[in-house]
Amino acid sequence: MYSILVCDDEKDIVNALDIYLKSEGYNTILAYNGIEAIEKVQEQEVHLIIMDIMMPVMDGITSMVKIREHSNIPVILLTAKGEDTDKILGLNVGADDYVTKPFNPVELMARVKSQLRRYMMLGGGKINEKNICIGGIELDDTAKKVTVDGEPVSLTPTEYEILHLLMKTPNKVFSPKEIYAKVWKDNPYGAESTVAVHIRHLREKIEIDPAKPDYLKVVWGHGYKMEKKKPLDKITM
Repeated sequence: MYSILVCDDEKDIVNALDIYLKSEGYNTILAYNGIEAIEKVQEQEVHLIIMDIMMPVMDGITSMVKIREHSNIPVILLTAKGEDTDKILGLNVGADDYVTKPFNPVELMARVKSQLRRYMMLGGGKINEKNICIGGIELDDTAKKVTVDGEPVSLTPTEYEILHLLMKTPNKVFSPKEIYAKVWKDNPYGAESTVAVHIRHLREKIEIDPAKPDYLKVVWGHGYKMEKKKPLDKITM
């Protein structure tokens, strides 16, 4: 589960964002000025920050600059209409995106998901030792849950076991017979067609475009793998 820090001196906005984010399955951390935001980032694991610019004690831009000294956590700034100077300054000193108040919750959630996807694809964030994380896909083997870009995904037990097998050893190619033997624990007779059906269903649930998968790849003539991009691959446009 991704943790999102919400920082705004207006408690009504913080409370509203808390509700929106929790309804989308995110964990929330709340702060009401820039100094509190810095303290929260130092104390807890944070995957994304939503922060107002104009706040007492310490403003959002100053806080973000200090956070940027030690972290590349994505930051979405909340700005009031007409604050174009602050908006441009914020982007120039390290903000990843901005949303103008009053904001549309649907638009904000879309921006949150986009920034989290980019952050995790570029290898950002700490991984819970109990979890396996590849890009935007996170598998919690303790809770037997899977999320994609922070959203829960419903998998059958067999789909879960296939995904777990592939994610445990990213970039390793498993033949259909190997997958069948490890997941079904049976003689892999007719494994190719059975495994192919489950792989197709998995792609439909975890890939943005199942026809052009980013993660669950086929290696023709050999089998399937969960692709974890190398650092140089990740910056290719």
